[in-house]
Amino acid sequence: MNKKALIVEDDGNIAELLRLYLEKDGFTVQRAADGGEGLELFRSFSPDLVLLDIMLPVLDGWSVLRELRRAGNTPVIMLTAKSETPDKISGLEMGADDYITKPFEPRELMARIHAVLRRSAEPEARHSRRLEYDKLVIDLDSYELVVDGRRVDTPPKELELLFHLASSPNRVFTRNQLLDEVWGFDYFGDSRTVDVHIKRLREKLEGVSERWSVKTVWGVGYKFEALDA
Repeated sequence: MNKKALIVEDDGNIAELLRLYLEKDGFTVQRAADGGEGLELFRSFSPDLVLLDIMLPVLDGWSVLRELRRAGNTPVIMLTAKSETPDKISGLEMGADDYITKPFEPRELMARIHAVLRRSAEPEARHSRRLEYDKLVIDLDSYELVVDGRRVDTPPKELELLFHLASSPNRVFTRNQLLDEVWGFDYFGDSRTVDVHIKRLREKLEGVSERWSVKTVWGVGYKFEALDA
């Protein structure tokens, strides 16, 4: 079955270029010109991938992304003219799977699309999808994080990162290892992506239990330290 892609982009020329490349690659494509229309099409079209501009009329890309993450884990690539690091970090923290700035090389964009789709499919092949520690449950079947009995909203990539660390307690991972193993070897980002996600996880987890914690190993990387492992 062909994959379906939704383009949410108000620039007609960019949207048409994206459509041509996606359709040439076998995607079925629909396009929305504003954020409100984008959410309506998302609900009716049920795409496998969303290419989402940030500067949109009606609803901006941040608002659209927030609603998409409430609805589920459909892969989202942010597409914008903004290249400042804070914008990239905001997108990642809110649950975007990747981020590319305009102008872009179409072949690079297609490579990113295929990488994101591969990564989104990988968790389905994992055998153990639920981990439990003192006051902590990480469940990839339902994509839920339960901390001290309370469900905590967590972007998919944050949850996958925590699951990966907690699957090998007390093992130290370098940032590059985590990029390779959680984001995929063909991820185009840099190691600060890992730092951003670790920071957000710590805000949710620190002080919950004395039996485990997410530790920095200075000069090396990170580990999930568990006393009972």
